[in-house]
Amino acid sequence: MAGKLAEIKNWNVELEREITEKWRKSSMFKFDAKTKKKIYSIDTPPPYINSPIHMGHAVTYCFMDMFARYKRMKGFEVLFPLGLDRNGLPIEMGAEKKFNVSPFVVGREKFMEYCEKLLNETTIESTDSFAKLGISFNSYEVGNNIGEVYLTDSPDYRALTQSTFIELYRKGEVYEDNRINNWDPKLQTTIADSEIDYKDIQSKFSDIKWKVKETGEEIVIGTTRPELICTCGRVIFNPKDKRYLHLEGKTAISPIFGREVKIKAHPLAEIDKGTGLVMMCSVGDLSDIQFFREQHIKPVIAINKDGTMNENAGFLQGLKVKQAREKMIEELRSKSLLVRQTDILHRTPVSERSNAEIEFIEMPEFYLKQLDLKKELREIIKKIDFYPEDSVKILHDWMDSISIDWPISRRRYYATPIPLWYSEELTALPVPGEYYQPWKESPPENSEVLKNGKVIGKVKDFPKQKWRGEERVFDTWFDSSISELVILKYKSNPEFFKKAYPASLRPQGKEIVRTWLYYTLLRGYLETGKPCFKDVWIHQHILDEKGKKMSKSLGNIIDPQEILKEFGAEAMRLWASSEGDLSKGDFICSKEKIRAELKTLNKLINISKFILQFEKPKKAKLSDLDKLFIDYIENLTRETGESYEKYDFYHPIASLRKFLWDSFASHYIELVKNRAYNAEKKFSKEESESAKYTLYYLLERLLVLMHPVIPQSTSLIAAELGINLFESEFPDAKTWKSKIELLEKITEFNSYVWKAKKEKNLSLKAEISGIEIPKELKDFEKDLKFCHSLI
Repeated sequence: MAGKLAEIKNWNVELEREITEKWRKSSMFKFDAKTKKKIYSIDTPPPYINSPIHMGHAVTYCFMDMFARYKRMKGFEVLFPLGLDRNGLPIEMGAEKKFNVSPFVVGREKFMEYCEKLLNETTIESTDSFAKLGISFNSYEVGNNIGEVYLTDSPDYRALTQSTFIELYRKGEVYEDNRINNWDPKLQTTIADSEIDYKDIQSKFSDIKWKVKETGEEIVIGTTRPELICTCGRVIFNPKDKRYLHLEGKTAISPIFGREVKIKAHPLAEIDKGTGLVMMCSVGDLSDIQFFREQHIKPVIAINKDGTMNENAGFLQGLKVKQAREKMIEELRSKSLLVRQTDILHRTPVSERSNAEIEFIEMPEFYLKQLDLKKELREIIKKIDFYPEDSVKILHDWMDSISIDWPISRRRYYATPIPLWYSEELTALPVPGEYYQPWKESPPENSEVLKNGKVIGKVKDFPKQKWRGEERVFDTWFDSSISELVILKYKSNPEFFKKAYPASLRPQGKEIVRTWLYYTLLRGYLETGKPCFKDVWIHQHILDEKGKKMSKSLGNIIDPQEILKEFGAEAMRLWASSEGDLSKGDFICSKEKIRAELKTLNKLINISKFILQFEKPKKAKLSDLDKLFIDYIENLTRETGESYEKYDFYHPIASLRKFLWDSFASHYIELVKNRAYNAEKKFSKEESESAKYTLYYLLERLLVLMHPVIPQSTSLIAAELGINLFESEFPDAKTWKSKIELLEKITEFNSYVWKAKKEKNLSLKAEISGIEIPKELKDFEKDLKFCHSLI
């Protein structure tokens, strides 16, 4: 046996590096835009590149690569581009931390330079990691051609974001309104409900004395937000709470501030929580906000956007929220109005980006209509296949919780600017197609001028107007939610878009269903009126060895770079596919399990070396035993294809792995190696040729079936066999006639004989008597006798 395989003792990282470097530099996976094949497109999740890819990225992109490689083998032209997310708060936060700067100190333009500096240092690291994993992206080069790497902060990407906004603005789907919004006081920006997490935070529940104006009686009301007493718009009790029925319609006098507040019955109050009386503040939490809307009560806002109290807070003005809370408690205590304080865990909304506690601030923002579209979206969702099927419930549950339109404007910097200009009562709206930066540019002369929503001319018609550019930017998800439009060349290549839309697959994590998936479906529907995906694959999390979610704060991050250096990508990919079904449960990442997969790779290499010592017959008259094993792998082929179609790689790889180790290596090879060698001429040439033919058949088929999962090792071995797996089709299973259940009977018989020899302290080659071959295995008698030296 000559060739590369003969030189390999064990599968190793150096060998992988040679292969993946060759792949990266080649154009073997380049997308053919002129193809006549059916297009299969994967809308990959563009990772943020301000930090190296984590284990979750590594594993899930390996799965996406398996999908892509399988579909190529099924005859599709596969669009599998890499996108890199370079927009938004994570980039800004990374720049602030790395360069110790604040945009509020250095100014917008200088701060954006720091963001770009950060991005230029990290992009290469991300692409290198993906290349080492053997990910077969269409290209690793940044560009505008179909399949090339796209950047979410590129002028072309941002121009498309702005173009879609301009059209939505014209149609009235976007509007500006002064509302109470979720406010991140650390990042100084509005955020959407989908960007909020909830944490149980240690807090104090304070019982405070109030007075009833009409009767003079004292009532006690508990709260976690005493600093917001100044914003109280209603005191409520449960309609079934007999203790307070006499208070209906009366007036409560707020402590310290002495403001009059109506008392009313309302089911929002819980009889057994606190004293049963609840003060409803303007913006204490989401339930307060909803209550004020329902009751048509004008809210009183007491918190500034910088997180300090304003003039409505009286003596608390200028203090940070927590300082104001402490000051208010001091004041209440000094006036004997504080009855008691109880330590509690309070479910608190926090920003998923900065971890800051959310406040609620009233300010103007742009909104994209979504409430009126929920019914239409649910109909669209019915046309999409979800894997697993029940994952669609995550999406529906999120949609059920949506109560306001989507606030799409943000008060930050490194993101796509909102393309509007203002002059007195006029608004300038540019022509879609270009990238605009209103914060530092004048409006183009051909921009439409609107007044009260109606076009009254163009900018050039108003030469004396002084225009002020919009300074706000879009929510990052407003950018990310057009990723499938970007990769399918919406607007820029209408002919290709018509051919390729909708995208074939959206693979993504369950934690961003409420953001990336939902917003993409919404935006895709608004642009095309159609579902934007045929399939959606939702995956779970990668956990540490103790079953905990990996995080920097816990110090339990498993770095994929370390795995790649120590064990290589093939072992990681094989572990990922055989660990479990990632769409149905979390993975526990174990270095030892990944290391163990090197044994499987080496087993495949050693089997291949054994088989390659024989010359492959062009054809053969097959024995019954050989037919049985060929029919068995044909059945595996059918099962594998059916599972791969459903994005299930776990069950087929578990079966193929078992076949490799048990059926093929431990049993079939042991049974036929005497026949293949035929050193003692106990078998006819026809029988020997049948064994050799079947050895090659089983190996070749195994390589093809496992190729999407372990492409490096399988393609290297296949090349020794004269097979180019990158041009091979995934086989259709042939109809079998054998009773494939007999294969299990054979393995049971083999194991029985080997055990009997061990008990008699006989070598496996030693003769043994007294063992009868079962009647159902008589067709395989000759091989069984020679294999076990039965006498």
